[in-house]
Amino acid sequence: MLSQKKDFWRICVERWPLSGRSAFVLARYGFIASILVLVGTSLSLLFFRYPAAVPDPRTIFRPSPPAQDSREDYDYFNLANTTASNVHPIDTLINAAREFHDARLLKRSEDLTSAAQRYRERRGRHPPPGFDRWVAYALKNDAIIVEDYFDRIYKDIAPFWGLDPKKIALQAAKWPHIVRVRGGKTEQVGDTQGRVPWLELWAKLVSDVGKHLPDVDMPINYMDESRLLVPFEDITRYVAKEQATRTMPPASQVVSDYTGLAEIDKMDKPEDPKFTHAPKLYWDFLRATCPPGSPSRDVPAMDEPALIPQYPHGLSEAYAYRGFIQNFTAASDACLQPHLRSYHASFIEPVSMSTSTDLFPLFGGSKLPQNNELLIPGAMYITDHEFYSGGNSHGPPWAEKIDKIIWRGVASGGRNYGENFHHFQRHRLVEMLNGTTVSRLERNGARALTFEMPLDSEYDFSRLHERKIGEWLKEFADAGFVGRNCRDNKCDYVDPYFSELESIKMKEQYKMKFLPDADGNSFSARFRGFMLSTSLPLKATVYAEWHDDRLVPWLHFAPLDNTFADMYAVLDYFTRDRQGDSAAQMIAEAGKLWGEKVLRREDMALYVFRLLLEFARVCDEARDKLGFVEDLQTK
Repeated sequence: MLSQKKDFWRICVERWPLSGRSAFVLARYGFIASILVLVGTSLSLLFFRYPAAVPDPRTIFRPSPPAQDSREDYDYFNLANTTASNVHPIDTLINAAREFHDARLLKRSEDLTSAAQRYRERRGRHPPPGFDRWVAYALKNDAIIVEDYFDRIYKDIAPFWGLDPKKIALQAAKWPHIVRVRGGKTEQVGDTQGRVPWLELWAKLVSDVGKHLPDVDMPINYMDESRLLVPFEDITRYVAKEQATRTMPPASQVVSDYTGLAEIDKMDKPEDPKFTHAPKLYWDFLRATCPPGSPSRDVPAMDEPALIPQYPHGLSEAYAYRGFIQNFTAASDACLQPHLRSYHASFIEPVSMSTSTDLFPLFGGSKLPQNNELLIPGAMYITDHEFYSGGNSHGPPWAEKIDKIIWRGVASGGRNYGENFHHFQRHRLVEMLNGTTVSRLERNGARALTFEMPLDSEYDFSRLHERKIGEWLKEFADAGFVGRNCRDNKCDYVDPYFSELESIKMKEQYKMKFLPDADGNSFSARFRGFMLSTSLPLKATVYAEWHDDRLVPWLHFAPLDNTFADMYAVLDYFTRDRQGDSAAQMIAEAGKLWGEKVLRREDMALYVFRLLLEFARVCDEARDKLGFVEDLQTK
């Protein structure tokens, strides 16, 4: 395993042969004190947000002072001619990200025995029955087995241990759209006429591993928007029950066969959960999921959308290091950021709202951290459609790319109309990349419709201080809408600000160096394609996805704040000199290499395989005794 890890970084170093080791060591120690302060703050937030001892899946890193590193290949981008006082914050974040990634890879399991042992250590239970088949599938397909990569499954499923297992199984079996497994055979259940083919795609993914699964039902959320917002107090109570029943009985008392669903299949449909349809109140439902005393808990939904959004200048130290994202989980958490109620369309007026405050089983491709669906890979990541992936084209080598940032998309995210569109994240991204608009702001000191320019005190770079960002963007940025999604198709209210541009195929966009990714009605569905391209993805989101545990910001992609307040400073770092360009190339290519190892179809099937084993167990009346213990019995 260690040799494989070194091989990965040897490839990186061979591709980016740069120097400066002694200066790097000096720079790294120069930031020890400040990083330790950030450690304490970030850890306190980690335990504050989540009510149970279920790991927060996207806590990026908590760097501690490292020992003197003896590897000659450690400097994978150039830190020559730097001192402790002038090292850029992103330099520090990139190196800490690499250390975190290295440390986590040391926990890789290479066989069934080590995988089962690490499962018990991390989960406090025996693995579910079928775990041996899961490991065999992983090894057969050269998957990287790191138990941490599956933390999302256990955060999602923990509350269901607080419900009656038969009730969960019955609700799952009678939902309108289901991927169903019986006797090892997979089928899709439900009327999909006139709908996008997501159910078919998910059914095909499950069928990849269906012969290894017990009888199980996977009820599907067919909406773009996530649907479950169970109040914080209820989830806390359910998770407390899970913790109270978390045991590892002696192997002699463990049951290795699932009960099955024959009885459930004969039962009548249960009463439907109660759903609310009030999109303008979505924020109020969401804040009820936040812990009491958290910043957003007592802040009501925005009631005057016509007002220009006001942003508190300076990114919070709760998730930022010197103005740049260091904790991507906290940066995506609306409970910590009440200003997001007026900075993201999902919280202003989603296109559709059918929300329940009851906990019941529902699977979906993305969700807000506060939602209670069970995450599976987004169906758009499974399709081969070029619209989402770019097809077989991943872009030219970095040296042949055009030094530009490009974005095309529709003005999705919510119901936009004259009074509220200036609060939407995609409108803000497009306007911030408009060089003419930014130049005007730099000349007269005014603010734009959707954003404010960063203050000189917030970031230290010459383009900001010399008022040359707009001039630079005129050559560097190409962003616009291919559809404005106006209310009743009447776009007079956006005509003065946004026009429509011709669409550009993904494979053409991959010729540019920088690809920003912004949420739509939920997740954007392009991120996997961006990761597998040779370009650098820049990601801002309030949504969680299945892959979050296995990707490390500042190593596999560049994170952005949801306000995009840091975007100019991040782009300036990557474009102002050779060192920044080398760092951008490193992240773009390391992300692609890593994506080809952990974002494959086989990896998505493996994730769903594990999730359905766990879901089948939580639906079983013998769940407290169900487990895999064969590895213990052979010792």
